[in-house]
Amino acid sequence: MTKATHEYSYPLRSEWSTAEVTTVMAFYNAVEKAYEGGTATADLLDAYAAFKTVVTDKMTEKQLDAAFTEASGYSLYRAVQAAKQAAGPTVQLTGGEQRG
Repeated sequence: MTKATHEYSYPLRSEWSTAEVTTVMAFYNAVEKAYEGGTATADLLDAYAAFKTVVTDKMTEKQLDAAFTEASGYSLYRAVQAAKQAAGPTVQLTGGEQRG
């Protein structure tokens, strides 16, 4: 499997610490993996749980989801919902239109 090149900016907040940016980026990367070939369901849900320690309110989460979807074509919300409903050990989504 080849690694996709992402030529878009990730939605990040200037007030986040380096550790918080790393946590949020790990979640974004897990979502990308879900769309680009699949990822372990537990890995995606663990990354989401960590993300929620940084982004604790729904409004900010929705804003980041909208910005990430606009930039990448991948939905954070749909990825998490698919992982929560996954019957197997992996989650793979289709769709998501890569934007450049």
